[in-house]
Amino acid sequence: MADEKDTTAEAPKKSKKMMMIVIAAALVVLGGGGAGAFFMLRGDSAQAAPTKGIVTAADSSITVNLADGHYLKLGFALQQTDVSTEAVDLNEAYELAIDEYTGVKIADLATEEGRAKLKADLLTKLVKAYTVDGKQEVMDIYYTSFVTQ
Repeated sequence: MADEKDTTAEAPKKSKKMMMIVIAAALVVLGGGGAGAFFMLRGDSAQAAPTKGIVTAADSSITVNLADGHYLKLGFALQQTDVSTEAVDLNEAYELAIDEYTGVKIADLATEEGRAKLKADLLTKLVKAYTVDGKQEVMDIYYTSFVTQ
């Protein structure tokens, strides 16, 4: 009877050890798989972060109709990447800026957060428009004038 108690007392210890070993092995496998997936899926884009190239300034500012009879006079310059050695054609940038700001409420432009959100949205569209054959030509936009009325 004493032998039966000893074997039953040892059984839970072995199962806990085995459980810990299984959990540790699973964590190692999952961690290795996650790291492998990270390095495989990141591709070349993580290595080829764009660097600054030339700045192309718009020759003139544009006037955009805002909501409720207000106006925005907007001048800007595009920060190009080092991929492009020539100034980009700004006509598409003008169109995207007009589309982005037309009809916006002046209250949205009165706060820093509102201006930052609209600028980020415009920049996303500019980067997409000025990416040719997988090469990003534009990386930022600088406002040279921003006047509301």
